Amino acid sequence: MIHFDSISKRYPGGHEALSQLSFRVPRGKMCYLTGHSGAGKSTLLKLLAMIERPSRGQIILDGVNLNNISNRRIPYIRRNIGIIFQNHHLLYDRPVFDNVAMPLVILGYRHKEIGKRVRAALDQVGLLKKEKSAPITLSGGEQQRVGIARAIVHKPALLLADEPTGNLDPELSLEIMQLFARFNQVGTTVLIASHDLELIEQLGAPKISLKDGRMIHNDLARAGVA
Repeated sequence: MIHFDSISKRYPGGHEALSQLSFRVPRGKMCYLTGHSGAGKSTLLKLLAMIERPSRGQIILDGVNLNNISNRRIPYIRRNIGIIFQNHHLLYDRPVFDNVAMPLVILGYRHKEIGKRVRAALDQVGLLKKEKSAPITLSGGEQQRVGIARAIVHKPALLLADEPTGNLDPELSLEIMQLFARFNQVGTTVLIASHDLELIEQLGAPKISLKDGRMIHNDLARAGVA
């Protein structure tokens, strides 16, 4: 599913966010990406989502070499990716339903299918009764679950989450991580960037650890996967 081959990312000014990174994440696997703030976790996810491009090396996603994808084709690649941010990025002038429906509207789904999929996604995150609510009236944990529903509403093959529990208390953090585990159980490949090692240890999924843009630990390689 994911193959990083000697990936480096250098930003203007000379800062190298990632250096010679190589690993594989098989289809249907759940993996945590750990490391200190500034280790390169967010940059790695941005490369997968094609928000950024690598300076060197190749990224293969589901058999497609992302280096060969033109800017015009990026939206087609992203159709198979769900992205969850730490700070939600919700539209506060629209109700929960419209926030979750946004990817489907962009993809051109019909009205009836949008309603069906949005309510199914909200049900999965326990917010079916909140579809008409304004996001500003929800708790932080509920807002994060709206963001998760929006990311999974189009049933992506790959789910990326960047510090999704960073602003939540331990109980809510565990609840959110367990949600990701449920999505993974039905075949979604899940990659979660998090610095919360204590929480990650509770959940037991393999982890890849970064330090100053370099990989220092890879459970998948130890298991003979990467």
